[in-house]
Amino acid sequence: MERQRRKGRRIAGFAIALLCALLAGCGAEAAPSYTKQGMEAVAELDYEKALTLFQTAEENEEEKRLLYRGMGLAYLGKTDYEAAITYLEAALRLGSGRVENLDFDINYYLATAYYKNGRMQDAVRVYDAILGMRPEETNAYYLRGCVKLAEGDFEAAQTDFDTAIVQEPKNYDRMIRIYMVLEEYGYKEAGQIYLQNAMKENEKSISDYDMGRICYYMGDYENARSFLERLKTATDYGAALYLGRTYEALGDYNYAASIYAGYTEYDQKKAEIYNQLGLCRMQLGEYQTALDAFQTAMKIEGNDMMQTLKFNEIVTYEYMGEYKTAAALMNSYLRSYPDDDTAKREYEFLQTR
Repeated sequence: MERQRRKGRRIAGFAIALLCALLAGCGAEAAPSYTKQGMEAVAELDYEKALTLFQTAEENEEEKRLLYRGMGLAYLGKTDYEAAITYLEAALRLGSGRVENLDFDINYYLATAYYKNGRMQDAVRVYDAILGMRPEETNAYYLRGCVKLAEGDFEAAQTDFDTAIVQEPKNYDRMIRIYMVLEEYGYKEAGQIYLQNAMKENEKSISDYDMGRICYYMGDYENARSFLERLKTATDYGAALYLGRTYEALGDYNYAASIYAGYTEYDQKKAEIYNQLGLCRMQLGEYQTALDAFQTAMKIEGNDMMQTLKFNEIVTYEYMGEYKTAAALMNSYLRSYPDDDTAKREYEFLQTR
């Protein structure tokens, strides 16, 4: 289970560059018909449909800049980074020469594509350019720090993380992401210092929710539980998610599952709650109910956890002894996510059963 859990964390860690870029693109101008439909398909993670719609948009001579941007996003989602770079660079070349919000938007995507393609210096160059024009772009400091950390330059990464925190000292979401990526690359203690400083410097203003989740990441589960239990977990998504995770960390999967299940009675649109519920059910050996939880989450429109959910669905079938079903699903999974080395190894195992 830790393997699946860490997989989700990696997606929420470095691949956060893609998710942050998607958020940055929400303000782009409304596109013509087929381009707009293609972007809607991208938002639904249906990249093949998106590319078909973009092809139709090109045949109809819709605006090429937004069209190429969309194709770049679709190929980025398909993990075809070379194609993503080609279209995103083409979209930039179609600019007016005057730097606009859309240029920054495309550059964020392009930096992500460079990073995912192993072109670290090109990714850094893009973030340098963004910060040269907009030194207040806090997210660019964070993302550049992530790339530098991946290159092995801890000191340069730390400088960027420090700047991001100075600019937004109460952005606990980003602070936690910094901790997670530092932990991923073997600098857990450095990450914990950021969290400790946040608790100390903001002690009088920090909420029970933020204090609880910071305690959770610090490994102080007793205090995390104390803070989070003050909240209404039956109706508060964040409180339910982190209190449930805290009980998981304490080894009480049954109570954690009851927290997640209780929240689903209030809200049936949170894929991560269902994913955690499924993981708990697997720990308890309740594989069919675990499978039900993962598949329910997969039906939630617009959820951004499809890769994790599909992987966990496959593992559940494997635990149930349904190896042919698991192998068929893994074959399909690898067509969508061909760069997942863990899944490749799992597929080799399934083919032997």
